[in-house]
Amino acid sequence: MEILKIENLGKTFYLHDPEKIIHSCQNISFTLNQGEFIGIVGLSGAGKSTILKCIHRSYLPTEGNIYYESEAFGRINLATVSEREILYLRKYEIGYVSQFLNVMPRTTARQHVMNALLEMGVDAAQAKEEAEQMLSYFRLSENLWDVYPNTFSGGERLRLNLAAAMVRKPRFMLLDEPTASLDNKTKILVKDMLKKLKEKKTSMLGIFHDLEFMDGVCDRVYNISEGSFQ
Repeated sequence: MEILKIENLGKTFYLHDPEKIIHSCQNISFTLNQGEFIGIVGLSGAGKSTILKCIHRSYLPTEGNIYYESEAFGRINLATVSEREILYLRKYEIGYVSQFLNVMPRTTARQHVMNALLEMGVDAAQAKEEAEQMLSYFRLSENLWDVYPNTFSGGERLRLNLAAAMVRKPRFMLLDEPTASLDNKTKILVKDMLKKLKEKKTSMLGIFHDLEFMDGVCDRVYNISEGSFQ
């Protein structure tokens, strides 16, 4: 079953000072089936992250359509849905793993992962148990669970991001360089978790520089060059 269909997606940025137009990605079209994993590769600045952010609606697309088969709303266009609908989808259906950690002030690592489940209506005891299991899985030291993440290293922050996103077990996940700044042992943990999510029919779209890592995980790989798929 087709879960995502992108038609002629484009994103242009307008800089007012100095006046300049930047075409980040253009004429992007592809489909993603349920349980499938598509990888996107390309040089830095080619527009890879822009595609993910348009799907997540962190960016508003300049042109094109992003059709998503939602459990709650049916077939909808993510390029035009309301803010209420996109917030619902981010909470219950679409996960996003970024290279950068965004945590509410005075929130510990454990609470950050728990919050991901509490927002979905999971009771506190279960949320605590599952959060601790996920933190342990990604080898985040127990000494750090009740520490504010602004003191964490880059690798620790990324592992916390992965734990908070994957504990939700979303039906559709976007991954923006999920293995950046991770050691090889942790990369293997990420790969194993992605395989488990695939077995449960989670559909995924990910950006990677490590092509070797993608072997055995991705069903298809697209190369983006100068804003367009090759």
